Amino acid sequence: MSAPGVLSFTQQGWEQVLAKVKRALVYLDATCAESLHWGCGSTRLLEAVGGPACYLREFEPTAVGGGADQPKAVFVLSCLLKGRTVETLRDIICRSHFQYCVVVTAVNHAVHLTANHVPAAAAAELEGQQPVFEQLEEKLCEWMGNMNYTAEVLHVPLLLAPAAPHLALTPAFACLFPLLPWDVHLLNSARPDKRRLGSLGEVDATALTPELLLQIRCLVSGLSSLCEHLGVREECFAVGSFSRIIAADLANYAPAKNRRKTAAGRASVVFVDRTLDLTGAVGHHGDNLVEKIISALPQLPGHTSDVMVNVVELTALHTEEAGQNVVAPGCLAQSSDTAAKALWEALLNTKHKEAVMEVRRHLVEAASRENLPIKMSMGRVTPGQLTSYIQLFKNNLKALVNHCGLLQLGLATVQTLKHPQTAKWDNFLAFERLLLQSIGESTMSVVLSQLLPMIKPSNQRTKDDYSPEELLILLIYIYSVSGEFTADKDLGEAEEKVKNTLAQVFCEESELSPLLQKIAGCDSSINLTFHKSKIAVDELFTLLRDIAGARNLMKQFKSVYVPGNHTHQASYKPLLKQVVEEIFNPEKPDPVDIEHMSSGLTDLLKTGFSMFMKVSRPHPSDHPLLIFFVVGGVTVSEAKMIKDLVPSLKPGTQVIVLSTRLLKPLNIPELLFATDRLHPDLGF
Repeated sequence: MSAPGVLSFTQQGWEQVLAKVKRALVYLDATCAESLHWGCGSTRLLEAVGGPACYLREFEPTAVGGGADQPKAVFVLSCLLKGRTVETLRDIICRSHFQYCVVVTAVNHAVHLTANHVPAAAAAELEGQQPVFEQLEEKLCEWMGNMNYTAEVLHVPLLLAPAAPHLALTPAFACLFPLLPWDVHLLNSARPDKRRLGSLGEVDATALTPELLLQIRCLVSGLSSLCEHLGVREECFAVGSFSRIIAADLANYAPAKNRRKTAAGRASVVFVDRTLDLTGAVGHHGDNLVEKIISALPQLPGHTSDVMVNVVELTALHTEEAGQNVVAPGCLAQSSDTAAKALWEALLNTKHKEAVMEVRRHLVEAASRENLPIKMSMGRVTPGQLTSYIQLFKNNLKALVNHCGLLQLGLATVQTLKHPQTAKWDNFLAFERLLLQSIGESTMSVVLSQLLPMIKPSNQRTKDDYSPEELLILLIYIYSVSGEFTADKDLGEAEEKVKNTLAQVFCEESELSPLLQKIAGCDSSINLTFHKSKIAVDELFTLLRDIAGARNLMKQFKSVYVPGNHTHQASYKPLLKQVVEEIFNPEKPDPVDIEHMSSGLTDLLKTGFSMFMKVSRPHPSDHPLLIFFVVGGVTVSEAKMIKDLVPSLKPGTQVIVLSTRLLKPLNIPELLFATDRLHPDLGF
């Protein structure tokens, strides 16, 4: 295996699981299935099981149990073994005939002790022991009906879904999102008056809900395992108040102390709050084909970052409608297909035009290798041209099987190029550029007035007009890129006009999308009165003001907007780019907004002495490996920008980009309006 990285970390974890699954019935939860999907593929698991039948099942309360001829089960779970999760285990086992059960959890034993309220001092004394896992092993034997049957409970860190060598996602934490002032009010509602929080800057670990704190600890447990695999002692840094809590938890994570003492390598882990720059998340400036594919095609069920590719035209079925529910969809992750994987990584790392040409080149080369009658054509790549190449494989089973992964990526490209959403992408981009110029030349009230004519009820909208969800994306863009602004009478009036128009549009929707149902607090437009709608829109604008003020606590990274001048138009400068440039600033000043999290007395003494002695504080550019974690999601373009920028600023530095999920613009309003952000469902 090559040098340790996100892929080897994931594959090593899955090898431990695969060693247990021979002739077993395997139950996976959706998050672990996503890690498998990107890490080594379900084919690898099926090969390891080795049975003639399909022995994979989704872990859920209604899952079918094992028959008399299925004595062995392996459960692969991303969550804590507690509450509802244990009840589901019990129910499946009790209706089965198992004699051998293995339960794999992605959360280590130390976090199980925390979840069971074992004090830190008592947990430290239990080092090397695993009482929670041992108790569950006894329960498993009890549920199987014989204490002499075999039960195993073990921890394997199945944290990541590696999308590329430089980019990995954490599907179990796809809904983890930094807090906004809106959330401070909710936290205060559960606190006595004397302990009320004044601002987001005052939020620390003690202020969070127990569920959210435990979710952070589960993430930290996985990241510590990654650092162990990479053989590094990490220095933790944070940009933003929520990232500060996560970074501090990792820096002071007790089970990591011994590991750090013996680690040969060093790394900087920099956490960044997504909320400090939502412009890049909802904007359309990323000239990348994969971003457009993710935005245009429907999400693969149970997944957070992959999509469904319709492969019906590779079959003999006559209509797409008939085939939709008959033929399993294709997807983007091609972990076991070397050629398709190479194309996928090329798509991640090139601009749209080059990416489409790369798809054509791969299809032409594959057709040539299979001696298919290909007609070469140069010049602009069209969806029709790509389709004609793909169709060549249709009646040649051997060629179809050999290049299945490549054909899925080819079809994803064709379907995206033909999708109405792709044509709209350019409209969004044009309007965003117009907004950037307007923000510099006009007040916020004028900018909102430009948006007003674009807010249309469903019976007046054409395919080129913006839906309510798309208008939300534009509003988030406007408020995030503008940053803090002065509220005046004109702005109040402009906002009120937009609010009233938007509230009316919500009421006149023939059907409310899941997002609009969440925002309006109403499951049907029939029951949505203007009064209800207006209250919901007022709350929406409170949230938009929070987004505009998200960088208020920053001293250096206060703006993502670069005003125009005589030679340059106004532009957007990503906060992530500013952070990377500051990390590798050749003058190496002490970063103002990139906070170092001390991991004990030695670090605290260093920080204290540095105020009056020449002791260098830890700096994020000190080490040969930079792990850059964006809390709340990252776009393909942002990941590429970080990957390319780091070695250009400091050659020889390796960078890994981690994030909770791969973003498309619509994800941001969905995450902002998620009802369980402060109280995540941890399965118990």
